[in-house]
Amino acid sequence: VNHPEQVTPELRVIVEKAIEDLNYNPNSIAQALVNNRTNVVKFVTLEDIDTTEPYYMNLLFGFARGLNTKQYAMQLVTDPTQIEKGHADGYLITGARNKDYDMFDKLDKPFVLFGENHRGYDFVDTDNQTAEKIATQYALDRLYKRIIFIGIDIKEPFEYSRKAGYINTLQQHQLIPQIYRVPNHSYKAQEIIHEHFKGFKKDTCFICASDRIAVGVVRQLQDEGARIPEDFGVIGFDGVFLDQVSNPKLTTIKQPIFKMGEMLASMLLQKIAQSGSPQGEIMLKPELIRRETTR
Repeated sequence: VNHPEQVTPELRVIVEKAIEDLNYNPNSIAQALVNNRTNVVKFVTLEDIDTTEPYYMNLLFGFARGLNTKQYAMQLVTDPTQIEKGHADGYLITGARNKDYDMFDKLDKPFVLFGENHRGYDFVDTDNQTAEKIATQYALDRLYKRIIFIGIDIKEPFEYSRKAGYINTLQQHQLIPQIYRVPNHSYKAQEIIHEHFKGFKKDTCFICASDRIAVGVVRQLQDEGARIPEDFGVIGFDGVFLDQVSNPKLTTIKQPIFKMGEMLASMLLQKIAQSGSPQGEIMLKPELIRRETTR
């Protein structure tokens, strides 16, 4: 039952027939006791969920679905001081920043991160650099002459990768990068656009590091009387809800959030089964979704 690949096909047929006749279901609690495990993992978010919904809801449901394949339960933790309180077999950690890494080295259970890092921790993420290469090249293909990047004002690997994708693409076309950085709030993006609007020429496309920033850019461009997408284009990043409720709807880089949740569950459960052996990194290719904020 536990290792069907180790038995002959003939024996497998006999056992499967007996399972069907007896209506047998493995007892996951008993299996966990035998293996000295709890069959519980913790979903730890170190970021303010109030400012990232519904992004994390998609990740959480994908993660839960991945755990169901091995009959694992999940506990949500939003307070970093509670990570090791109670019993669990491992941790998925999201929203990690450089300041948190020292804490990870002290954890005594297997863990994986959601989000690329340069410390060698196992992780799953979108290929952020490729994503912004796709966005920047698309803006150029739509004949926007000036491409401006509005990034998130944090010094983290995913943000550096997004900026690098933008810069590298412009350099290939002998164009000069123009970069602004703001906290990940729409009203902060509005402030940047309002402050610099007179300096923005027509045929400009804004490449934004999040849909939240892109929504603020669109809103302020409209307040300034700009025409979208004829004179100004806007491309977001995430593709989770905000892109669809924006008016006009956002062209965006869509991350496969639900799939990443499933893959994080698979990676973590495999790491637990292998007593904490390194699992490496997985970077998924994003998709550009064309909507109404680009021509």
